[in-house]
Amino acid sequence: MEKEIIKNRDFIIFGLQPWDIPIGSNCKNIALEIAKHNRVLYVNRPLDRISSWKNKKDVQVQNRLQSIKYGKNILTEVSKNLTVFNPRIIIASVNFLPEGNIYRILNKYNNKKLSAEIKWAANEMNFSSPVLLIDNDFLNGQYLIDFLNPSFFVYYIRDFLLSQNYFTKHGFKAEPLVMKKADAVAANSKYLKNYASKYNSNAVDVGQGCDVEAFLEVPTFLPEDTKQIKSPIIGYCGSLTSTRLDIELIYFLGKNKPEWNIVLVGPEDDAFKNSLLHSLPNIYFLGSKPEKDLPGYVHFFDVCINPQLLNQMTIGNYPRKVDEYLAAGKPVVATKTEAMEMFLPLVYLCENNQEYLDKISLALSGKNDEDKIEQRKMMARSHTWEASVEKIYSVIK
Repeated sequence: MEKEIIKNRDFIIFGLQPWDIPIGSNCKNIALEIAKHNRVLYVNRPLDRISSWKNKKDVQVQNRLQSIKYGKNILTEVSKNLTVFNPRIIIASVNFLPEGNIYRILNKYNNKKLSAEIKWAANEMNFSSPVLLIDNDFLNGQYLIDFLNPSFFVYYIRDFLLSQNYFTKHGFKAEPLVMKKADAVAANSKYLKNYASKYNSNAVDVGQGCDVEAFLEVPTFLPEDTKQIKSPIIGYCGSLTSTRLDIELIYFLGKNKPEWNIVLVGPEDDAFKNSLLHSLPNIYFLGSKPEKDLPGYVHFFDVCINPQLLNQMTIGNYPRKVDEYLAAGKPVVATKTEAMEMFLPLVYLCENNQEYLDKISLALSGKNDEDKIEQRKMMARSHTWEASVEKIYSVIK
């Protein structure tokens, strides 16, 4: 089948995640993939007034102020065909305002200022008839299509942000309006595609890419802090956040299976730090680790888990870590969600605590099945950024 590739076009990409964000970013991965065949202007979020006062020591704030005050790093070529742009403006902080005319007028003015900056940068690069892709920012991007008049507008949704307090005040009106304006909505899960379809008939599930190469091969040595922990190892890698993960479920597993060692790799929020999990001798908190070291921990696990809570924040979320687990050939036991169903039949999905116990036991009994190990790796390898972006190209075509 011929690949759906768009070449030699100009793309403006703007979203919630700036280029200098210290964590992984869907938007950055998409930009890098599009830049293989097209020119990309990646627009960082503009600095707002309150952040410029309160967060002066933040690296991202300092970077924006360098551009605004001294004209440094305004347009930075980070790779062939990909240029990052720091808008030379400070916009009004408006999210605290109640919904109403004052908020709408000020937010539209912010959008107009940002659009003028983007137009300047696009002109500097001699862009022609650009495609606009907005990553999940329905507040700062609410009116960009009106001012920029792109040849095509894609709204990309990867999280249900209306589950988070910051976005709820204005998001329930803003996001549907942005999706209605879009020529297409690209969602990274079936759940978010179905949500977007309420407002745009051209909503498509484009899946998710994941960089799994580092997880495919068994590391030559184990991490030092794992050497005293005995098998069976039930493991999780990622931020330990009580709004997303089920603390009671993890405690239930540790309490009812003292012969299992549960290893949690990642930074803890306050709820995790103060939880009863720390009272169980078979639950190990290994802390935050450099990204390059994570494959060593995943290969150390016998079974990988994704013990999500079921809420609006998680139900449609694409779990990138599951691809990493599968790339290592590991059996995965996870909370059943619509997004997780795409991994069937190569994962075990659970609806309650007892199912977790039963299916982890089942996963342990078949952990060395060579055929399943290879099937898991094949599935993970198929979830590439190239495949995801090809679906975005298809809907643009």
